[in-house]
Amino acid sequence: MFHHILPLLAMIFLASTIQGGLAEDYNIINNATSTAGGARFDRDIGPDYTRQTASCATEFIWRVFQQTNSTDRKNVQKVSIFIDIMDFVAYADNNEIHVGNNYIGNYTGDVKTEITGVLYHEMTHIWQWDGNGQTPGGLIEGIADFVRLKANYVPSHWVQPGQGDKWDQGYDITARFLDYCNSLSNGFVAELNKKMRSGYSAQYFVDLLGKNVDQLWSEYKAKYGH
Repeated sequence: MFHHILPLLAMIFLASTIQGGLAEDYNIINNATSTAGGARFDRDIGPDYTRQTASCATEFIWRVFQQTNSTDRKNVQKVSIFIDIMDFVAYADNNEIHVGNNYIGNYTGDVKTEITGVLYHEMTHIWQWDGNGQTPGGLIEGIADFVRLKANYVPSHWVQPGQGDKWDQGYDITARFLDYCNSLSNGFVAELNKKMRSGYSAQYFVDLLGKNVDQLWSEYKAKYGH
């Protein structure tokens, strides 16, 4: 009997090794059940869908970042997602995601699809590298929205390609620019994220695309007639 147990234990160990870096536990807490937004979350979205979305987003982010090996990823074992009484849309901090009840309650469109997009953005913050705090905030937010863009959860209020005042303005503006850069070299964003594991430099754009970021921004703007 014992000789049958050994292969089983080996398989379990192998599975745990493969899953290294996976947030195996998604904890959903609604702290706003007494509010209209909290009630709408329970009615139209719910914890089960939120947990499933977080898991799917994680797998998608790994694909976008081309992190096929657990050693390439952050070691995150648990992510807690809170619906909180606050006016912010959402934010991520310390492996926690906080979503505002007022945004859920006041959103006039398909709230389930919108919050799905928000979760893809915030889950990216959980997994992306930030250059040990050196990466510009606008680029951090732009990468998160780039992932949302690639997941096809683009809301109607986003800017169109070519719009914006500067490349690191953040969010949708930077996401559109990164999408352009990625079109020049498929996998650019994945390589940029990989480089930002230990630090940040604008030289990364030159290293990966052969042009500095200001030149890339000018060419991007010109492409769309701006």
